[in-house]
Amino acid sequence: MENSSKFDSPTNISLANHDIVFSMNEYKAISVFLVLFICGIGIIGNIMVVLVVFTTRDMRTPTNCYLVSLAVADLMVLVAAGLPNVSDSLAGTWIYGHAGCLGITYFQYLGINASSCSITAFTVERYIAICHPMRAKTVCTVSRAKRIIAIVWIFTSIYCMFWFFLVDIHVNKSQQVECGYKVSRNLYLPIYLADFAIFYVTPLLVATILYGLIGRILFLSPIPQHPESTTERWREKSSKEKNESETEGNKPSNRLKTKGALSSRKQVTKMLAVVVVLFALLWMPYRTLVLVNSFMDKPYLDPWFLLFCRICVYANSAINPVIYNLMSQKFRTAFKRLCKCGHEETQRRSMYMTTTSYSMVKDGVNTGGDTKDKPTLEKTNIIAKQTNKAGPEGDLYYSVV
Repeated sequence: MENSSKFDSPTNISLANHDIVFSMNEYKAISVFLVLFICGIGIIGNIMVVLVVFTTRDMRTPTNCYLVSLAVADLMVLVAAGLPNVSDSLAGTWIYGHAGCLGITYFQYLGINASSCSITAFTVERYIAICHPMRAKTVCTVSRAKRIIAIVWIFTSIYCMFWFFLVDIHVNKSQQVECGYKVSRNLYLPIYLADFAIFYVTPLLVATILYGLIGRILFLSPIPQHPESTTERWREKSSKEKNESETEGNKPSNRLKTKGALSSRKQVTKMLAVVVVLFALLWMPYRTLVLVNSFMDKPYLDPWFLLFCRICVYANSAINPVIYNLMSQKFRTAFKRLCKCGHEETQRRSMYMTTTSYSMVKDGVNTGGDTKDKPTLEKTNIIAKQTNKAGPEGDLYYSVV
């Protein structure tokens, strides 16, 4: 097996020769630090995305279901591609054996392909929700989103199985164990071309067309009305005939709701568009390098540029939760609530106990235990219980995501 095929090693996403790279202590230190830093942030952030959507009722929307799928896929990339690179750099050899080589390669590509399919799925969902709102009522549902996600993962799981037959461990000239391909570069060129077309070019083409249509509807013309809008207008007209002054008082409120919905849709669309743009930019160096090197007799092997390509791939899997936090107030609030949930629960219990105790002492001192003032205690307990129940489901937001 040629040294040049090492670049296409699925566990390293690198073409670097071990004899060159591992003699560079500076390279090793910077590589390990950056990979650990990015993977650490990405793993924590994507776990928080999954927890937030699963534990907060008003976050369970079709779009967020696709974002959970994307978060799981990104976690898979960071764990299966990023962390083995750290151990490979530190140990200077492959330490996971034959089974590890097969499994890590499979899950690495499964995460990569599932993430691009999840991006395509939420792009189509946004297009239907904004450009075809009448159809969205029946098409854009949580149950349908779950079915589509299941299909995405089944398809990518089956598609990635051929990697089990393409990789194996071998010993290089320096007597170091490597996890790499069993075939020469010209034989796996069709595989890279298929991956490049299906999981990079196609999602970007679909996203470019659909976000163009979304932008035209969302920013250049009014949002189409929902099917029930005609009935609502008839009801408003009938209500106006019965009570004109009351209807006039509700008009500003209706306008505010419409503006809030429009602002929310724009915010969500911008956030998802940024996710797609970053996917295109951060995957471009690696995808392009693999494609170009597949046609070259002497592949480009600069270790620092290869490190840059690898870092871009890991950054793409780590940056999405940061984007949600920066561009979605609802995600930002949910993240804060998740971090402070334990502290808030303690405060609520403390406030409930203090309020109840104070009320009981006050009733005992003022009335001597008279039953006439018991409604005061009951009212206080009801308020305390309502306060204790206030949680993620009780807050209202303009944002859809």
